[in-house]
Amino acid sequence: MWNLIPALDCSQLLSICQLHIKGFNPNLTSSSGHRAACSQKTMADQAFVTLATNDNYAKGAMVLGQSLRKHKTTKKLVALIGPHVAEPCRRVLESVYDEVRLVDVLESGDTAHLALMKRPDLGVTFTKLHCWTLTHYSKCVFMDADTLVLSNIDELFEREELSAAPDPGWPDCFNSGVFVFTPSNETHEKLLAFCSENGSFDGGDQGVLNSYFNTWATADISRHLPFIYNLSSIAIYSYLPAFKQYGHKAKVVHFLGKVKPWSYSYDAQSGEVKGHSVAPGLCEVQPDYLRLWWEFYSGAVLPALLEAYGDTPFNTGCVDEKSHEEIREILTSTSQAASSSTSSSFAPSSSSSSPPPPPPKVPSDERKKRWEAGQADYMGDDSFVHIERKLDSFLK
Repeated sequence: MWNLIPALDCSQLLSICQLHIKGFNPNLTSSSGHRAACSQKTMADQAFVTLATNDNYAKGAMVLGQSLRKHKTTKKLVALIGPHVAEPCRRVLESVYDEVRLVDVLESGDTAHLALMKRPDLGVTFTKLHCWTLTHYSKCVFMDADTLVLSNIDELFEREELSAAPDPGWPDCFNSGVFVFTPSNETHEKLLAFCSENGSFDGGDQGVLNSYFNTWATADISRHLPFIYNLSSIAIYSYLPAFKQYGHKAKVVHFLGKVKPWSYSYDAQSGEVKGHSVAPGLCEVQPDYLRLWWEFYSGAVLPALLEAYGDTPFNTGCVDEKSHEEIREILTSTSQAASSSTSSSFAPSSSSSSPPPPPPKVPSDERKKRWEAGQADYMGDDSFVHIERKLDSFLK
């Protein structure tokens, strides 16, 4: 059979290719045409990927997608969703993302380790491993649905698998909220086998991925993403001077912890975020980023949700739930102010309402217990300013 294949030189091959290439322009040099084709292919076969297993995380995915669009990404957007995401939420996701794919929910079942972290909800994060099956893309960046993009981050696609930022709780581990990966069915099968044989040291996907990609900490520094690509909102006040020095360069903020942006409620008229759902002792989320998330939600996501749900009631997240028509009127009247606020440089909210009363003083023994449990009040008594003042008093 091979004897029937003619031997062609390069010029003959090029002539044949020109006849079959749609839109071939002979006036273009081969190098410029190749660069253009490669550039177009790169945009088409690379994607940002996120995961939503319920309606709350679907709202987070909508905000994430809108923030990527606002900052003019050239990459595809893909959302993996679980079967518990409601149909109206799916329709809104389809209006934001290029591809919405339904996947099976994987549960770690590791209640012991999840109990140590006091996060039983993290078991379903194993579902994240489905992202390696997106083999029609050559490279992807996974982003948790509780992240928010602050500027264009397409440069992440220049990194190789597995690139991620250090976890603020244990920097020799990477945080799996933002990472660069290469889709591969083989890697997916190996990860599932690894989970079956070894489990996860934290009960979630981060433990599995750090154990599987176990040379991340030492093998290649180029796979360490700067912290600005995965800025933990609850870690800001643990090193406030560094945030003051470098925080303006932040590109992605990650709302780590049990309390998520959608756990709060929002007054669209005043632009104020209400914290009624915050449990006592939990660290507060950095307020400016939280307000920015809600401005994205109220300006770009909520109107689409109102349209998708129609007259069907759902949790809008707004203070003092009103009818859908009343909410539409409020959003319409405040859209211009919200737009200018979103594009501002995180200016403090100009709410006319009086500030909330200070929280009651916590006894020193209770504060010590909270410190040991990792629940220091970085925005109150345990803020950097107070710690610095206490140290100064001992050094004098």
